Amino acid sequence: MLGAARQVIGAYRAIGMRASYSMALRDQNRLVYEADQDFVARLPEGLRAAARLYFERFTLPLREQIAISETLLAEHASDPLVRVQLAPANLHWLSDQALEAAAELSSRHDAAMHMHLVETPYQKAYALKRTGGSALAHVHRFGLTGRRLTLGHGTWLTEADIELCAATGTHLCHNCSSNQRLKSGLAPLNRFLARGIPVAIGMDEAGINDDRDMLQEMRMVLRQHREPGIDAPHPSPATVLRMATERGAATTPFGDSIGRLSVGSWADLVVFDWDAVTSPYQNDDIPFVDVLVQRAKTAAVKRVLIGGETVYTDGLFTRIDRDAVLAEIAARLARPLTPAEEDRRALGRALFPHVRAFYDGYLDGLGTEPFYRPSGRF
Repeated sequence: MLGAARQVIGAYRAIGMRASYSMALRDQNRLVYEADQDFVARLPEGLRAAARLYFERFTLPLREQIAISETLLAEHASDPLVRVQLAPANLHWLSDQALEAAAELSSRHDAAMHMHLVETPYQKAYALKRTGGSALAHVHRFGLTGRRLTLGHGTWLTEADIELCAATGTHLCHNCSSNQRLKSGLAPLNRFLARGIPVAIGMDEAGINDDRDMLQEMRMVLRQHREPGIDAPHPSPATVLRMATERGAATTPFGDSIGRLSVGSWADLVVFDWDAVTSPYQNDDIPFVDVLVQRAKTAAVKRVLIGGETVYTDGLFTRIDRDAVLAEIAARLARPLTPAEEDRRALGRALFPHVRAFYDGYLDGLGTEPFYRPSGRF
């Protein structure tokens, strides 16, 4: 695991990209929302051995996961391009012991954390079954909430949860297109913003077009949360731009040294060809930020600088041969599956009906409606 982490971090450094690296911390419920051994025990006898072997292969003791995080934090404490933050993965993946360990580690190193929470109604239901209340209220008991913590999604936060985020200074990361693509629900973004919660924009590896287009994501956030009514809440272009820059930076260990143009900050810049953004015409009365958020496309990106170094210009990356890298990826993925890969694929197909059966009725009696009111207007 440590070797794999160093390899990934080395790849970011090689292309000159700034990165906040996290290794997900999890110690339970790796396939469904119950203990691995309990799920295996209920499988048909012919599947149990293969499933048990699968879990054994991907199980790393909690103490070893903590040790790897400690090592990576030390190695990159002052790295100008790469920092490490903690990633307690989600409530259902974490025992109370793991929650306690994550809180202690974050406190001792003053380390930022990113934690997915109540992304789906199933996670809301799991928290209620396990704790008798909300997921956020439970992790709060372990001291995880606060300025060091960013919650990914938060789609099913309650009104009380939203108030708790605001009171503790906990950050949120809104994954708009991911929520749509994965049928997770509509996050109450306007409620977050109304309470002054710092909200960033993310994509959670599940963007609409598989192209990680942040400009498109910004427009989706802008349009998705326009509640009905002339005076109803909605994010402004300026708010969305701040979510994509300053608020996003604040969720990482780099803090306020990136994400905005200010004295003492790193020169991380995206330069646009303004004629390409505004072609064929743009009324000068429209504010600059409104035009940027609503009209800029990736084809108009002229140059990208990271820490003052140009890493992309006029369609070309300066440190890597993009076409060669894509060709290598295509060639590797086109290779026939190995016997081990074939076995895992077959196991996945065989297990899926049993996974589906586990969740049949999981939401019964709990409701799938959000706990929040979008704006209190309806």
